[in-house]
Amino acid sequence: MASGIPLSDSDRAPWLAALHNLLSSTLKSNHHPVLACSALKETYRAQLLDGIDKVEIIYLKGSYELIWSRMSGRDGHYMRPEMLRSQFAVLEQPENVFSLDVSMSPQDMVGKIVETYFPA
Repeated sequence: MASGIPLSDSDRAPWLAALHNLLSSTLKSNHHPVLACSALKETYRAQLLDGIDKVEIIYLKGSYELIWSRMSGRDGHYMRPEMLRSQFAVLEQPENVFSLDVSMSPQDMVGKIVETYFPA
């Protein structure tokens, strides 16, 4: 990705397997992991959660334009903004998950998560 070439499914496979193992081992040690990643396809999400129960997916949804503007304003990141189109091209939006609009402030997004999953 640093050289401007999108990852293929086979490129992502070891990364997804490592994240799956990390989630599994963290849960088995009675900890509660939070994983942020661009699991763009349903098959990726299925691989991440294979055999793992009681995990919630929170989909951070944003328009191409908003995400492009944010990416264009950052320096030194491995993923160049020009690659965003390829990410949107393969994105399979998750269904039946909790979605948050990324135009909200981070504080408001956290507030919605807490309100939804940890009601008073």
